[in-house]
Amino acid sequence: MLRIYYKKDRRLAKESDLDALRDIPMDSMIWVDLQNPTVEEKVTVETYFDIKYSSEEESQEIESSSRFSEVEDELVINSNFLSMRPNGFVYCPVSVILEKGILFTYRDDDLKTFSESVKRIKASPGSFTNGYQILLTLLETSIDHDADLIEGLARHIAELNQQLVLRNKRSDEEILIQISSFQNETMSLRENIIDKQRLISALMKSSSFPEDYKAVLRIMIRDISSILEHNKFAFERLEYLQDTFMGFVNIEQNRIIKIFTVATVAFMPPTLIASVYGMNFKTMPELNWQWGYVFAILLMILSSAFTLIYFKKKNWL
Repeated sequence: MLRIYYKKDRRLAKESDLDALRDIPMDSMIWVDLQNPTVEEKVTVETYFDIKYSSEEESQEIESSSRFSEVEDELVINSNFLSMRPNGFVYCPVSVILEKGILFTYRDDDLKTFSESVKRIKASPGSFTNGYQILLTLLETSIDHDADLIEGLARHIAELNQQLVLRNKRSDEEILIQISSFQNETMSLRENIIDKQRLISALMKSSSFPEDYKAVLRIMIRDISSILEHNKFAFERLEYLQDTFMGFVNIEQNRIIKIFTVATVAFMPPTLIASVYGMNFKTMPELNWQWGYVFAILLMILSSAFTLIYFKKKNWL
């Protein structure tokens, strides 16, 4: 899918037809967005504007030179954007090129950050006159989106904290899997935020990025620092919940072991008595006694009762 945003009569127009590309004046274009394009669309855009989008392998590399490069008046950026899926967060690489005030973006996924940015642009189309402003809007929207994800994750963590008290409604395995899932999401969010932090820092050092917009970048850096603090708190809270959960499990296990231990000790005296009277020596006085069997049973019961009363008195039960 191809989207071309350009200035027309003091407003922002959009064109999606590849054939109309050559009819739009080059100096009026501000954003060319490719979303899961056909081979023809990609090749045509690269040929017409004399650019080269990063390959999928290049966009996923972690080296600084692969994430950001600057050649004369061209900025090449590779960044990851998070997409929320039913099975958790997924990294979606985006290739970005800034050349002569035109922003070129290439992506395979329909990202919420881009759709929200388009809404902002449509709300105030006269404010956008070049690709630098579009890129700033994309970065601001991405940071806001990450902040929303962290707030949503914090609510889920608070709900999980309540569920630890009502563990009879969920199995221990489910709770542990949920904690592990939240930890993975928190780490994914942190990696994504740090990626944006590195990108914005590189833009601030860039000689071709207009100085007029670097004040906005400094505000973004402060916002990112705040988000990282919230992310750190969320991860620490998950570690606390995990320790609390393991403490509950250990308490239950200790209680079960304690019950088995008390039961074993309580039945030791009757076992000893039964062993003694099970030897069947002829010289045993109680062997031919009429009440010998009843006496042995009562002796077993009394010995167990005495043991249990003693444990209770010592607060071991």
